Amino acid sequence: MRKDLTVDELGRLLEQPLLAVLATYRRDGSVLLSPVWHEWDGSAFVVATGSGNVKTQHVRRDPRASIVVCEHVPPYRGIEVHGRARLVAEDAAETGRRIAIRYLGETEGTAKAEAYGDDVLIRIEPGFVRAWDFADEYGA
Repeated sequence: MRKDLTVDELGRLLEQPLLAVLATYRRDGSVLLSPVWHEWDGSAFVVATGSGNVKTQHVRRDPRASIVVCEHVPPYRGIEVHGRARLVAEDAAETGRRIAIRYLGETEGTAKAEAYGDDVLIRIEPGFVRAWDFADEYGA
């Protein structure tokens, strides 16, 4: 397994419409793990959600967050990021639409984004990054 890779060494992994798992913290300190659609904007992971969503409530109270993205086929590339999450309202609807289109295509993604009505972004800038792949084992 190759470890300590940079985002660039992961190739196009973060351009794929893979589900991510977002970790936020409940009031009692336990972790909520949520499957989420995401976007890597070159310096942070962005997740669109609603201002009343439980993940948003968690981040307001405790900005610590983590996210993991990995593929389920060789070479099994992945990235785990821990950092401080920020809530951003600017461009939330358009970003949510763009993310939904990435996962579902233009027509269905636009409809889904309108139905969700996301009005806030959770932005996680890396504090700690762990990235890996199994390219050596799979000859990729």
